[in-house]
Amino acid sequence: MSARSVLALARSFLFVPANRPDRFVKALASGADAVIIDLEDAVAADNKAAARDQLADAFGRFAGPERGRLLVRINARGTPWFEDDLKLLRLFGQQGLAGVMVPKAETDADLQGVAEAAGPDCGLLPQVESVLGLDGIDALALGPRVQRLAFGNLDFQADAGLACDADEAELMPVRLALLLASRRAALPAPVDGVTPGTQDGAQLQADVVRSRRGGFGGKLCIHPAQVAVVNAAFAPAAAELAWAQRVMAAYAAAGGGVFSLDGRMVDAPVLRLAQHTLALSRAPEPGAQP
Repeated sequence: MSARSVLALARSFLFVPANRPDRFVKALASGADAVIIDLEDAVAADNKAAARDQLADAFGRFAGPERGRLLVRINARGTPWFEDDLKLLRLFGQQGLAGVMVPKAETDADLQGVAEAAGPDCGLLPQVESVLGLDGIDALALGPRVQRLAFGNLDFQADAGLACDADEAELMPVRLALLLASRRAALPAPVDGVTPGTQDGAQLQADVVRSRRGGFGGKLCIHPAQVAVVNAAFAPAAAELAWAQRVMAAYAAAGGGVFSLDGRMVDAPVLRLAQHTLALSRAPEPGAQP
């Protein structure tokens, strides 16, 4: 599976601090479809340079399939560390890095330099974390080499001055905006934000159900214990897979075009849904290499 396919189909994105190289291999073995090595929030200001060095040293030891599941979350444009992060991306982009998560993304200008540094084979995931980011969401979705949009739910609450309960009902319009912008730009379903309670299984389950019902296709994870729940929730159910297989078989038998299955018309949108369902069933399984 190519790095672009991994980014498009990934259900679980597990964060790991860039200054904890001892956790990199564990994160890759956690079952997460993709691993985000974080140079931003997870690393204190006085540790940024050392974290870049640690990441650069570790990256050379990753096998090709492992690099194809890795993203790096850089520091935002305008911070003192942004240019040095881009220098690192120029190296990684030539060596098989799957993608870059761009935090605090608000305008197309926030993506241009990152895309140029990372190169043509590295995808971008802009993270919408502010009201200005929401305002520019269509430009972000259409930005250079953008593969998916991601939601920074905690930072968005802080920026907007919201005081959400655990259900985050106030953020439903924002999540819908990410979904609609993704559809307008013909991107895969967006990636939802984090569940901060690492031991709260009930809240995690409720959050993932809300994400999937709301059209999201994946979720950011901050602890390995969250990965299996997220993967299971976003994987197609057996009945969904059986339906998709029947649709594709009937399509082949009909020789294309519009046809009827179980007394219902199957046209291009239904066919695309069946194809997408089958594609999700081929997403990396926990512990598997793409």
